[in-house]
Amino acid sequence: MRSWLALCLWLCFASFAWSTPTVICLDPGHPSEVGPGTRGKVLTEMGFAWTIAKQLERQLQKEGFKVVMTKSSEKQHVTNRERAQIANRSKAALMLRLHCDYAPGESGFATFFADTKGKQGNETGPSDAVLDQVRPMAKAFHIAATKELKGKLGDRGLRTDRQTAVGKKYGALIGSIFSEVPSVLVEMCVLNNPKDEKWVRTEAGKSQMVRALLAGIRAALGARLEPK
Repeated sequence: MRSWLALCLWLCFASFAWSTPTVICLDPGHPSEVGPGTRGKVLTEMGFAWTIAKQLERQLQKEGFKVVMTKSSEKQHVTNRERAQIANRSKAALMLRLHCDYAPGESGFATFFADTKGKQGNETGPSDAVLDQVRPMAKAFHIAATKELKGKLGDRGLRTDRQTAVGKKYGALIGSIFSEVPSVLVEMCVLNNPKDEKWVRTEAGKSQMVRALLAGIRAALGARLEPK
């Protein structure tokens, strides 16, 4: 009787564990302590990132993922440290940070990740375990996302946090420093580039961007290493 009861309890626990959905944390960018974000002639980075995040949230939920958002409204101010803490508390398999760039002379989609530890104040991060996880995930994400965007939006490459102004100052982006889960930041387009802005403004452009990000997330999870 006891062995039967133990088996039933084990099966219940296993069923719960197997059915627990994978958590994706979506961070729709600005506003934060570094400002409201950039803008094009028509679009704002804040508005476009929010629109894409909400569409992506719905698609991820349809596929069975649990989605945690770092803010509940477009203009809600959340610091980068708080955003990372939200992802940490949710034990997200991936934190995807959505942005648009201001980059004179450039065009297209870029992916950024921390390849070294950074430091802000007394905090140093991300950990070695997170660095080990995020490297292959960022690479897989970028390859899959840009494949989906090929012919529509240029590929600005897979880059490190240190290739940003904030990352160069601290060694990694602030959100990466405080993140205890793999965190990838994407610059979905260059908003000061008229061609980029024109394409992402279209419904077809928005839909394809969501498909690209979804493909990137799937690929990143497939490349995820178990924490040491």
